[in-house]
Amino acid sequence: MSAGVAESTVLVGRILGPWGVQGWVGVYSWTDPPEALFDYHPWLVGEDQRPVELNEWRRSGKRLLASLTGIETPERAAEFTGLDLRVERALLPPPEPGHYYWHDLIGLEVVNLQDFRWGRIRRMLPTGAHDVMEVSGEARASVLIPFAQPEVVREVDLEAGRVRVDWPEDWVD
Repeated sequence: MSAGVAESTVLVGRILGPWGVQGWVGVYSWTDPPEALFDYHPWLVGEDQRPVELNEWRRSGKRLLASLTGIETPERAAEFTGLDLRVERALLPPPEPGHYYWHDLIGLEVVNLQDFRWGRIRRMLPTGAHDVMEVSGEARASVLIPFAQPEVVREVDLEAGRVRVDWPEDWVD
């Protein structure tokens, strides 16, 4: 998690910008499924995490759109462009066994079966087949390792802050 952000909140999306003439905004969701973003209230917006309430939402093609309380013009909606959407962590249901929220994985150390330390998970990337960990360490700028369980990711130990992977050192470079 980025420095200065309280771990009591979780990044769930971003406001893309104004949509239409009534102050609606387009939103990008990091939830699965994307519509789950609308199940969590209030949204905490921007660095100051000011709460905003959702009036209603809808789809327009593949886009997710939201009407927020107190935002009734495109000019006002434009003020929110690019702001992150966070929610209180307590609002999220616990993940199923063997599943993890990305925000719980960010910062964990990645170690292979030979005890080579790849570094720490900098961010998670979605792909069609499976998610990918971007791992940064002292030895390399970064390496991409698939988050494929159990083929690559053999163990996730949140309490120890470690992910054990079957990803030999000689597979890179």
